[in-house]
Amino acid sequence: MDPASATRLLLVDDEPDLREPLAEYLSRQGFAVTEAASAAEARSRLREALPDLVLLDIMMPGEDGLSLCRHIGEALSVPVILLTAKGEATDRIVGLEIGADDYVVKPFEPRELVARIRSVLRRAAKGTPAPAEDELFEFEGWRLDPLKRRLTAPDGAMVSISSVEFRLLLAFLEHPRQVLDRDRLLDLVQGREAHLFDRAVDNQVSRLRRKIEADSRNPTLIQTVWGGGYMLAAEVRRVRIGN
Repeated sequence: MDPASATRLLLVDDEPDLREPLAEYLSRQGFAVTEAASAAEARSRLREALPDLVLLDIMMPGEDGLSLCRHIGEALSVPVILLTAKGEATDRIVGLEIGADDYVVKPFEPRELVARIRSVLRRAAKGTPAPAEDELFEFEGWRLDPLKRRLTAPDGAMVSISSVEFRLLLAFLEHPRQVLDRDRLLDLVQGREAHLFDRAVDNQVSRLRRKIEADSRNPTLIQTVWGGGYMLAAEVRRVRIGN
């Protein structure tokens, strides 16, 4: 495979006995792997170049993986798979709530991890349709550029959104004034694992509301339909850049 066209992974784990063999295995599977032994080193790598996906250990000295995951979710549009030695549901829920796309519990079979990586990448590609390069979504003065994943507020300010928030907002914009139940939203936003955690979608909706609602406690754009799910109560237009 041409290295320039290989999927780029950032592997963040402070344990060299796990990180180095895993990086070697993933490289043999055709991925271009960059390693980082800490959250600080990972932040440096992310400033140098954005990968296609981040593999992130939760338990690290200094800044932990959940904190770094939150930063990636808020500042970057990069999918994240968490690597965790903890199997408790609470850790998995927290990871999904702050923007992780999937998780793998240690010890894991490397082939399973490769399957998860490819699944997340397919899901991210499926969740981001290929619109016309000059087409935007416009609603209540807001604009979303789905190609650049750029959200602009009515006053022209850029608003940072995570990859999960982007996919959630895109789902609403593609289905305006339609009730989307939790199962549908979980499928669109998180994929096959998230059906275990209905609370995850409620928290992601709350996070998105804090970004786009004038008063997130009394939302007017993303409305709760009791017993049904959520609905974007706004007119949505597809507009051309320059219009």
